[in-house]
Amino acid sequence: MDLNTPVLGIGARVAHPSFGEGIVIGINTSTMDVFFQGEGEREISRSFEGLKVKESPRDVDNSFELDTLERTLKRVLRDFEMIQFPVEIGSKWEGGKLVMHPSNPDLQAKEIPVETFFHKIVMVRDRLRVLEQNINSHEKLSDSDKVHLQQYISRIYGSLTTFNVLFADKDDYFSSK
Repeated sequence: MDLNTPVLGIGARVAHPSFGEGIVIGINTSTMDVFFQGEGEREISRSFEGLKVKESPRDVDNSFELDTLERTLKRVLRDFEMIQFPVEIGSKWEGGKLVMHPSNPDLQAKEIPVETFFHKIVMVRDRLRVLEQNINSHEKLSDSDKVHLQQYISRIYGSLTTFNVLFADKDDYFSSK
């Protein structure tokens, strides 16, 4: 093979007469997937003669900084709430107990570690965040329905602000905003 002949492979930069410039992101026996800036991902026949290779994968500089990739991935995961950061309990509560006394003195009090209670509160917060995302990205809900449901979630967050005393970091606090 002539080293000057353009090679079509994953990572190749191509030009399409209608979609413009794109990058090959996948190839199979009869088609290839090409991502075009304004058009998104398109499936193109490998036999389509109008596609011109502008830059072969061997010519493309695929080098990148690992820390850049890591920061980008963390941002994407954080944006979609798929990455959870540890939430710290306030040091004054570590090893503490939550004791609930019933009004009837014949009944026994319930005692649980504050850490267990704190963990449950954090789980509620995380599930509210997932619910909020599901509402906001729901295809069939109208914008007014989303706003209506979001108002309930904001009120729930407001009700949970009582438990902010348990958190070590103010960034983890519940807020109705």
